[in-house]
Amino acid sequence: MIASSLTLGHFLSVGAVLFAISVMGIFINRKNLIVLLMAIELMLLAVNMNFVAFSHFLGDMHGQVFVFFILTVAAAESAIGLAILVLLFRNKSSISVETLNSLKG
Repeated sequence: MIASSLTLGHFLSVGAVLFAISVMGIFINRKNLIVLLMAIELMLLAVNMNFVAFSHFLGDMHGQVFVFFILTVAAAESAIGLAILVLLFRNKSSISVETLNSLKG
């Protein structure tokens, strides 16, 4: 069976690569809000993958239950973020971060 040859290190390596890609996406592309939201979601999914991997290899279900709470918060964050993005696009006709400086305090 292929799944038995995968170790915890394999899953943590994939999670670390996903996390690094999301951090690079945040720092490299600071102009497009949609890409920033996708990078944040990818970061949350990388963390969730690590939780599930530790939960499976330690034989404890607490990590998998915690993932459900993270996914719920991530879904709410995406819905609210996209709703704000649609409203900003209707008002400014752009989703560029540089043109959205009206939110400064």
